[in-house]
Amino acid sequence: MKVLIACEYSGTVRDAFIKRGHQAISCDILPTDVPGPHYQGDVFDLIDDRNSNGWDLMIAHPPCTYLTVTGNKWMKPEFAHRFPDRHKQRQEALEFFKRLFECNIPRVCLENPVGVVSTMYRKPTQYIHPWQFGDPHSKKTGLWLKNLPALIPTKIVEPQFHAYKDGRKDPVWHMDSMKLPPLERMKFRSKTFQGIADAMADQWSNLP
Repeated sequence: MKVLIACEYSGTVRDAFIKRGHQAISCDILPTDVPGPHYQGDVFDLIDDRNSNGWDLMIAHPPCTYLTVTGNKWMKPEFAHRFPDRHKQRQEALEFFKRLFECNIPRVCLENPVGVVSTMYRKPTQYIHPWQFGDPHSKKTGLWLKNLPALIPTKIVEPQFHAYKDGRKDPVWHMDSMKLPPLERMKFRSKTFQGIADAMADQWSNLP
C-alpha cells in the first residue's frame, strides 16, 4: 500500500507503516527529524504528481495554530493591532484543511485538536486521546475520516496530570513541553503519540 503522511516531520506515523511492510513517505516544509523517506516541500507536489501511480491512503496533520479554539482569544478586537492578519490566516488554514480532505486520494485521515473546523467546515468522525492507546496522556484530538473506519482503542491506561494548588490540572506532556525552546516545544506538541501511530498502521493496513 502506498501511504502519504502529510505535514509530518517526526516520522512517527510514517515509520509505523513502513514497519508493517508499506511504502510510506512523510512530507513537510521542515526536514524529517529521523532518517527515512521524506519530501521537504509542498504536499500537493506529491498529491498532484501524475507519476506517483496514485496513493492508497493519506494521513495528514495540518497545522492547527490558527484553527484551535485556544487561539480564539487572539481573534478579539483588542488584539487586532498585534495580529492584524489573524482572520485571513485562519481562513487560509481552513482552506488548506478542506483541500487536503477533498483531494482525490481514496482514503484520508486528517488529525487536529479541538478547534473551529467542526463549526466552519464539518464535524470530526471521532475524538480520541493517547490514553486510549497505551500512552498515559490526555490530548483530545479529532479525526476526520474518509472511507476509513473509526480507530478502536487498543489499551486503556490512566492519564497523568500535574495538579496545581488551586485545583487546576494540566497534562504532564504539556507541562514537560514548557521546558523546551520554542521550536522544540512546537515539535514536541505536534508529534503523534506512538500508540496512536501503531493503531493507525495496524487497523488501516489491510482494508478491503
